[in-house]
Amino acid sequence: QVQLVESGGGLAQAGGSLRLSCRASGNIFSILVMGWYRQAPGKQRELVAVITTGGDTNYADSVKGRFTISRDNAKSTVYLQMNSLKAEDTAVYYCYLSAVGKVYWGSGTVVTVSS
Repeated sequence: QVQLVESGGGLAQAGGSLRLSCRASGNIFSILVMGWYRQAPGKQRELVAVITTGGDTNYADSVKGRFTISRDNAKSTVYLQMNSLKAEDTAVYYCYLSAVGKVYWGSGTVVTVSS
């Protein structure tokens, strides 16, 4: 079993910053990609940012230049630094991990941005 434990969500004002963390534990072999998705009320889950073991990244256009994803492979942890937050960033943020033949999701952490 693999567990993904997220932390760092909460309430921020527009223009502010938050940092999300997600640590993976358990029987993890050959992690390929870690990252974050989000789901706003009434909307589908969407990609925010992902990062490969080698450090290649992919961002949603809506967060480019504002969010930065990073990863500590030794700690099996992925981070999402969110700056210049906007009200439309309000959502449940889910940690994502892709390993060989498996995909895992965290339980989600709520980010609320007040305008």
